[in-house]
Amino acid sequence: MVVPPENAPPDNDVLWARSLHYAHDGAPALVDVSLGVRQGEILALTGPRGSGKTTLLRCLSGQLRPTEGEVWFNSVPVHTMGDLSRERLRRDRFGWIGPEPQLLPELKAWENAALPLLLAGASHRAAKHTACEWLDRLDIGSFARKRPASLTRAECQRVALARALVTVPSVIYADEPTAPLHRADRALLLRTLTTAARSHEITVLLATDDEATAAVADRHLTLVDGRLAGTGAVSPLPDTPEGQAACSLSA
Repeated sequence: MVVPPENAPPDNDVLWARSLHYAHDGAPALVDVSLGVRQGEILALTGPRGSGKTTLLRCLSGQLRPTEGEVWFNSVPVHTMGDLSRERLRRDRFGWIGPEPQLLPELKAWENAALPLLLAGASHRAAKHTACEWLDRLDIGSFARKRPASLTRAECQRVALARALVTVPSVIYADEPTAPLHRADRALLLRTLTTAARSHEITVLLATDDEATAAVADRHLTLVDGRLAGTGAVSPLPDTPEGQAACSLSA
């Protein structure tokens, strides 16, 4: 597909969306949402439950095709991809963690964490080594051989985060990942996620209605009734050309 130059996304955005609309059974879930996210940026999507945060993440990650609008990843139009191409993109370049761990009960913790690598064709030995490294970083390396039924909810959520990080994806979509966790577990999960993002230049889109969770982000966008309602910058970006561009996108 040849795209006119004026329709192409900015070069400095790893993820870019314009005029997204999406409806659930005729009811608007997203209304004219546009945003750009830079490589390595942690962006918090805030707003009350039912505001469209999960729908936006699913459109940006290729799980849903928007009713109208465009989604670009590294100058590739996700919105025009076929189902198999979008599935491959999610497997190879994206990571996902939601409020429910969704681990396979028959697999051990390290096997659940290593699953994206194994599906991509990595050797059993290499996949296990990498998965166990991430489990160690999340302080659950000693549980690598346990199955989900033997783990607490918080431990399962750490395994889910290890699974999202194990391929060192370009983008991680985190949909209320701390919702089921107590404060100490929440802090550990967020610390690991943000440290990995900073060290590996992973872009993170973090959907949350918790102010403390959103505070780890560089920038936040607020959704209300499917529309972008406001923005806020945590880091001193506005004085830079990139910051001015980010503010203009968010306005």
